[in-house]
Formats: sequence, structure tokens, C-alpha cells
Amino acid sequence: MTKDEPTTYNILFVCSGNTCRSPMAEAIARRALHERGWTHVSVDSAGTGATWGAPATESARQAAAQIGLDLSGHRSQPLTPQLVEGSDIILGMTQTHVDTVTGLGTAQVSLLSEFIQGPHAGEPIADPVGGTIEDYREARDRIARGIDGLLDRLSAILSP
Repeated sequence: MTKDEPTTYNILFVCSGNTCRSPMAEAIARRALHERGWTHVSVDSAGTGATWGAPATESARQAAAQIGLDLSGHRSQPLTPQLVEGSDIILGMTQTHVDTVTGLGTAQVSLLSEFIQGPHAGEPIADPVGGTIEDYREARDRIARGIDGLLDRLSAILSP
């Protein structure tokens, strides 16, 4: 790698099952990074209680599709020490997720909602599983606001 080549910055989103919130966050972040032209930033997602290979829930797929995102190819993966070690920043949906990540390594970790400006700043993003499509939309929209705030904050060091 030459001095002028950009390095990759790795963002990991974490929820419980890696079938709702973190897959939506991953897809929202991918689009936001594409729109900003940040090709040197990668995103992934995992779950603290996830199994390998589960698809995103139907309601998460619907909520994502309503804003033009496709989660049909998503497959869950459990949070591992290797994922923690390979991440520059990890964003959890609840304090339990943050605490679990902290127990696995020394990565920079915080609640995604800490990057939300205004209402719901710093509040956990509740798991919509078993809820209505409106619960999924609310989670999706709060996730999107958190990602906007995160990328705005990171722009000082990551903007090409």
C-alpha cells in the first residue's frame, strides 16, 4: 500500500439476533456511504445471540424496502471476538449490546443512538420483533438518524 492509498475503516452494527435492527443499520449505512463516496469504509452487522445464516425478518425486509433497500440477501452472523477485533467502531442498539461487545475486546463501542440529534438521543433502539410494521419503521428511522449523526461526526477523519 502506498502512502496515498486510503485505508479501510470498519464499522460494525450489533443487535441481538442480527435479523432486524443491525441488518437495517448495515443497509442504511451502505447507502449513506455510497452517497458520500466513502468507498474506503466498510460496514457489517452481527448479533449477540445470533445463529449463522438466518434471513432478515419479513417485517425488517418490508420496512427496508419502503425506503428502497433490499435485505433479501442478508444472513445473520453471531458476534465474535474476531469481528470485534477487526472493527474500528462498533455501534450497539442497547446498553446490553455495548456491554457484550466490551466483554469481547477493546474496540471503540457506543450506542448508535448517542449520535442522534434531538428526540430519542441516547435512548436504546428497542427490538421491534413481534411488533407492528410501525415499530419496525420507527426503529429504522431512528437507526437512520443515528447513522447520519455518526457519519457527520466521522467526516472530519473519513471524508475523502
